Amino acid sequence: MIGISYELAEKALHAAIEKAKSLGIPVSIAVVDTGGHLVAFARLDSVYGVIDFAIKKAKTAIMFGIDSDVMGSIISGAEIHGYGMLNSNHGLLTLAGGVIIKDENGAIIGAIGSSGGTPEQDKEIAHTGASAIA
Repeated sequence: MIGISYELAEKALHAAIEKAKSLGIPVSIAVVDTGGHLVAFARLDSVYGVIDFAIKKAKTAIMFGIDSDVMGSIISGAEIHGYGMLNSNHGLLTLAGGVIIKDENGAIIGAIGSSGGTPEQDKEIAHTGASAIA
């Protein structure tokens, strides 16, 4: 495994699950390592489509080393043709909810993605998970 350990991935996932439950949001949450490989996943009564969205948000964050919504702002504001970028690696998703996970030294070790709520809720859930590590 590259980056995040299973134990830390579970810690981030558990924190994000608790936040989603406190908000009453039925989301899917994915944690990936630095290679974009799924390490941990939870589905809280969410619909099918958001499973893929959660994974893609996490993969987008780790691929570019920044939160997924920030990458969306870069693409839309840079006047570049983002089609190839967004459709690489089985598709990426530049909506809020993909957040980089850093260790206590500030090194990127993975990413977490949440999908099923509003963009703000997804981002809050993912940030809660990521914050449980550092």
